[in-house]
Amino acid sequence: MASVRRIVADVLKPHDPSLAEFARRMSDVEGVAGANATLIELDKEVQNVKLTVEGDDISEDRLEAAIENVGGSLHSIDEVACGEYVVEERRTPQD
Repeated sequence: MASVRRIVADVLKPHDPSLAEFARRMSDVEGVAGANATLIELDKEVQNVKLTVEGDDISEDRLEAAIENVGGSLHSIDEVACGEYVVEERRTPQD
C-alpha cells in the first residue's frame, strides 16, 4: 500500500499551546518530517488552524491523537497525497 506523504487538515485548537508550539508538536509525530500551521480564524476561546504535514509515512491516527493530546480536534482532512512523491496541484481545463 502506498504511504501517505502529505495531509492537509482543518483543526480547532485552544489558544494554548501557541501556534508555533502546536506546529512543533505536530512535527514530532512519527512519520512527519515537517509541519505548517496557519491561523485561519481566531475566536475568544479557540483557533481554527489549517495544518499541513509532510513526511514519508504519516499515520492519520497518530496525527489525530497528537492533535487531541494538545486539546484540539480534527474537523476534517481536506487533502491527502500518497505514493512515491507528492504530486503538486496544477490548474487544468476543468478549473
